[in-house]
Order: sequence, then C-alpha cells, then structure tokens
Amino acid sequence: MNIESMPAFSLSVEALQKIIAALDTDYQRYKNMGLSLDMTRGKPCAEQLDLSAPLLSLPGDAYCSMGNIDCRNYGGIDGIAEAKALFAEYLSVPVENILVGGNASLSLMHTELTIAMLRGVQGVRQPWSRLPNVKMLCPSPGYDRHFAMCEAFGIEMLPVPLLDSGPDMDMVEQMVREDALIKGIFCVPKYSNPTGITYAKESVLRLAEMETAADDFRLFWDNAYAVHDLVDDPVPLENIFDACEKAGNPDRPLIFGSTSKITFPGAGLAVFASSTKNLNSTIEFISKKSIGPDKLNQLRHVLFLQDRHGISRHMKRHRAILEPKFNAVYATLGNCLGNAGLAKWTTPDGGYFVNLDTTAGGAAEVIKMAADLGVAFTPAGATYPYSHDPRNSNIRIAPSYPAVDEIEKAIEVLSLCIKLYAYNSILSRKRATE
Repeated sequence: MNIESMPAFSLSVEALQKIIAALDTDYQRYKNMGLSLDMTRGKPCAEQLDLSAPLLSLPGDAYCSMGNIDCRNYGGIDGIAEAKALFAEYLSVPVENILVGGNASLSLMHTELTIAMLRGVQGVRQPWSRLPNVKMLCPSPGYDRHFAMCEAFGIEMLPVPLLDSGPDMDMVEQMVREDALIKGIFCVPKYSNPTGITYAKESVLRLAEMETAADDFRLFWDNAYAVHDLVDDPVPLENIFDACEKAGNPDRPLIFGSTSKITFPGAGLAVFASSTKNLNSTIEFISKKSIGPDKLNQLRHVLFLQDRHGISRHMKRHRAILEPKFNAVYATLGNCLGNAGLAKWTTPDGGYFVNLDTTAGGAAEVIKMAADLGVAFTPAGATYPYSHDPRNSNIRIAPSYPAVDEIEKAIEVLSLCIKLYAYNSILSRKRATE
C-alpha cells in the first residue's frame, strides 16, 4: 500500500495537523513517564524458567545412563542413548541419525558451516572457502543470527521472499538450478522467525526434490520452535528428513533443534540430525575439539522431560504463560491502530514473535522514536540480510519476556510512533502536491 491509497490520505491538511498535534501531546506524555521496556529478543521470562526448576536437583545419585555409563566422566561424543532417543521422538528422525550436544543449536550450525568451509561437506568435496564466491539463500524476513553467521564466514547472502507458504519456491528452484555457487538455504520451517508461518507441505517437498547445480547443496533446517504451539490444532510440518530420503537426496537436510525455549536457554541441550554420512563427518570433526559433551545435563533433561508426552505437558505450561502476552499484543494493536491501514501484523499459531509491517515504511524512524520514549525493539532491518529491509517496513515484536502490562504499554508506544510517522508522511506528501 502506498501513502496515496491509505484512508488517511483523504483527510485535509487541517485535519491532519490537528491529529498530529494530539499525537505530539501523547508522545510527550509517554516521554515524561521515563519508561524502560525491552521488546528486542525472544527470550523466556522468569516464570517460564521456573517451570524447569526441578532440573537443578537432577540427576541426584542416578548419574549412570544406559549400559551403566558414568555420565560424570569423559566420552560419548554424540550424546547419551536416552537423550538421542528423546530427540529422535522430538524431530521424528531415526535415533541413529541424532547427535546431542551442548546448549546452543547455533553452535552446531556454526560447526556445520565450519566443516563445509574448511574441509567440504563430509570432508570429501571441495571446501567452500576455496571457491570464488559461496552464496546462501536467505528467506526474508528471517532470523538475524543466521545472517550474522553468514557474514562472519564471508558467505554472500541472497534474499528470497518468505511467503505464507514458505520461501518463494519458484525463485528458489530457478536460482539453485542455475548457480552452482549457491550452497544452501537457511530455513526456520515452523513458526518462522519473525513471521510465525509454518512451511506448507508442497514447499517442503519442493525443497527436498528440487534440482540443484551444486551437488553439495544443504538445507540448514533450524526447527527451533518444533513444539512451541499457541493453539490446539497447529498446522503440521512435513518431515524433511523423510522427504529428502524419498527424493534421493538423503544428505541434503541438516536439521537442528534445542531445548533453549523448553528448559533453560543457557543450560539446555541442542540436537543435530542428518544422514549417516553427514553425521559421521561431524563426529569425526568435533572429536578433535572435545572429549564429550555434558552428559549429566543430558541425563537430567531425560529424567525431567521423559518423552514426547512429557514435552507436550511441559509446553502446555509454557503456553499458559505466553498466550496472554501474545493476546495483549493483538488487542493493543487493534485498539490503537484499528482499521486505519497504517500497519499489518501476524497472529501466529506458535513461536515467539509477532511480525509487523508499517504500510507507510519508516520502520527505522518508528523504532528510533520508540527508543526515545524508552521502549526498545529489534533494530530496523535486522530481519533482512545485511540489515537492509528494502521497504523499511518490518518490525519484529518479541512479547515473551515482559509482563502483560509492560507489553501493553510498549505496543501503545509503538502504535503512537507508527501513527506519528505515517500522518507526518501523508501531510508532507499532500503539501508537496498542493
């Protein structure tokens, strides 16, 4: 929507001036409040962390895993059997294709990129670092830490529009078919960060089946929100592991997950799942930097979560905390922006974010105005490669950490800043055409 097509564009200059004057008064009122609110990152609140407090007293004296393996000692580079079985259920992947590591799935992604850059995937193909210009497809808006990782490795990022069904597959298929230097794509397939969409079955199957010029093309499948539902009957995600096997591309998917937003982000578990060849290459590589993971932490997670039913029960407790916060975002945006046509936002079935686009653009200016009032949002452009949002419109809202009343206040401020920017833009455009 351009400014001329917005409902407010039909208002007279005098009417717009009156609206802006009232908004300026509200802006000063919020400024006098001395707010200090943080909506920048999707991290669990203290109440969510408290749900996992029993972990701190585990495993007690039961420190041996299956086979009477002493978890206090060295060894077990790919994780204990019980943890691998738990994540096999979690991701619907065969247990022999699972590796359980430390607390950060990002670390496992970084490891896979390191292997590809230094040794080539599986240690047999040409290292990516020896190629003239390795490229990665980046569905956008997307996860800023994926983009930061690519920048750190000097990988060129190619933005691809993220649709309601997933990446624009017509564009993806054409690009990977024509360019052998495109080596992969980063995906958050369920409750994508930040839009909250779940990839449609057709999109998943096309990613698994598509022809690629690069024989070492990889899907970086960051399934961070696999069980983070906010509704009773969420749209299911097609199994990428099975789809790639059926398509004859078993080495294509690199699947990641973690308990970061299930138990403790700083003291959870991360998981990597892939083909036997990929897994063996990874185990061989990481065995040079570690003699084994924290197996006691793996054991305590198994004792606490038990199985997929235990995970489901635990996540319902998370939902009880998160759902009112998301509802507060929706209600406040509706009350403050209504049908003015100044912004559009998502109402996801799960995950950790609400995605908002300002129809008048100016996301950078809106976020700066909100910061001046003491409300911090993720920097504008962060959800795009190289921090470049081509429409300067995208704003990521992270409601998990603040309390409901703080969320309401923060969204009131955001809405006010959106209105101020939009009405001032409309006024300037009208004056320029008079």
